[in-house]
Amino acid sequence: MGIEHKSIDYVAEHERHGRVIDQGPFWFLGNFQFFTIAIGFVGPSLGLGFAWTALAGTLGILFGTVFVAFHASQGAELGLPQMIQSRAQFGFRGVVLVLVGTLFTFVGFNVADSVLAASGLRRLLGWNETVVIVGATMAAAALAIYGHDWLHRVFRWCFWACLPLYTLLTGAILLGRIQTTHADPGSFGWIGFASQFAAAASYNITYAPSVSDYSRYLPRATRPHHIIAAVFVGAASSAIWLIALGGWLATHLGASDGLVALNDAGNGLIPGFGVVMALASVTALFATMGLNAYSGMLTIVTAANSLFESAPTLALRNGTVLMFAALTVVITLAINADAIALLFATLNLMLYLLVPWTAVNLVDYFFVRRGRYAITHLLRPHGIYGAWGYRGLAAYLCGFVASLPFLVLEGVYVGPAARRLGGVDVGWLVGLLVSGGLYLVLTRSLDVAAESQAIRESEDALTRALASANSSRASQRP
Repeated sequence: MGIEHKSIDYVAEHERHGRVIDQGPFWFLGNFQFFTIAIGFVGPSLGLGFAWTALAGTLGILFGTVFVAFHASQGAELGLPQMIQSRAQFGFRGVVLVLVGTLFTFVGFNVADSVLAASGLRRLLGWNETVVIVGATMAAAALAIYGHDWLHRVFRWCFWACLPLYTLLTGAILLGRIQTTHADPGSFGWIGFASQFAAAASYNITYAPSVSDYSRYLPRATRPHHIIAAVFVGAASSAIWLIALGGWLATHLGASDGLVALNDAGNGLIPGFGVVMALASVTALFATMGLNAYSGMLTIVTAANSLFESAPTLALRNGTVLMFAALTVVITLAINADAIALLFATLNLMLYLLVPWTAVNLVDYFFVRRGRYAITHLLRPHGIYGAWGYRGLAAYLCGFVASLPFLVLEGVYVGPAARRLGGVDVGWLVGLLVSGGLYLVLTRSLDVAAESQAIRESEDALTRALASANSSRASQRP
């Protein structure tokens, strides 16, 4: 299993492989690290008790994961990365507007991951932060260069390595084997509950721009509801588990740092076990950095192709990964742990840019075009979807603008509507509803039936290409 040669290319049927059941562990591992634990600190920081924190986190994750899971079903059907598919709504060149927010999110998460991991490992083990940052980024770049199959393989290894460790720690907590230092008052507050719900929901929604990148190699005949179920169970269950664990650590141990909390709780069970827990969680975090680097590469290559019609060559693909890694290292070394709060606020703004795209894309796929696209036209600058999709762009921009009064950037800005709500962050939900609803209205004038001929021609072209590939492979057999 060598380096993947594809980037934004269509994955033909004869190149498809993998099992839908593997999507579950893959997305389970995506949330199975200490970054997720920190999401469980939101409610307790506002005075919310453990039980209410766990409930709000569960409901938020269930809500947010719905969008991610439905995006995943598009990968197998269209055989293209998530953002290439968005050309149908935003146009061949118009999609670049959305790609800006997508790229910043992937870079931002890798910067945040690097800072938090390096800072935590320095405090726990005395490791040099610069070495950790550079090493983690290079490991993520290597994983991104090897690509899709290696990402699935490494995620599977990390899944089986981490699962028994977290199971043991959680079992010890349930059995009362971990000595607590704080008493959980079990208090309830609407602001804390709503904030915990919003943090959990938005946390999983950030996977939406990349989820199809990792399902596009599944056979086209894979049933959509099987993909949706596998991704939903995987991405939701680990996040629910670790957010609840984070809530317990915050309310019973006074934790405010996910990695340190894992170390302390683990050592409270078995001396030295905390270090094992911390290193396993950091390894899983580094694997998810590979995911971000891979999807970041797809984002940049999509933008280059959209603006300059650049061919998605192997050299461009791998060079882009290295450029992404260099950019991440430069930003990470320029930032410090004290500035991480500002970075998180910026990532929250990026969420506001992503949610309107999610709404437009899902409404188009499931309610307007109902999964019927001319795949070959998504790769053409002068195809039926045009250079600029004014309906999608208008819905996207209106949703973003409508969300701004509800915007909450901790320590930076709180919108007037958010102040009236006590600082609860619901702007992303406003953007979701406005963009989705407006796009549905604007597409009433869209003649979907007129696209049928292009869809038939596209399917015929794909069929001929598949037959040619099969014939070529048959002629090469001894």
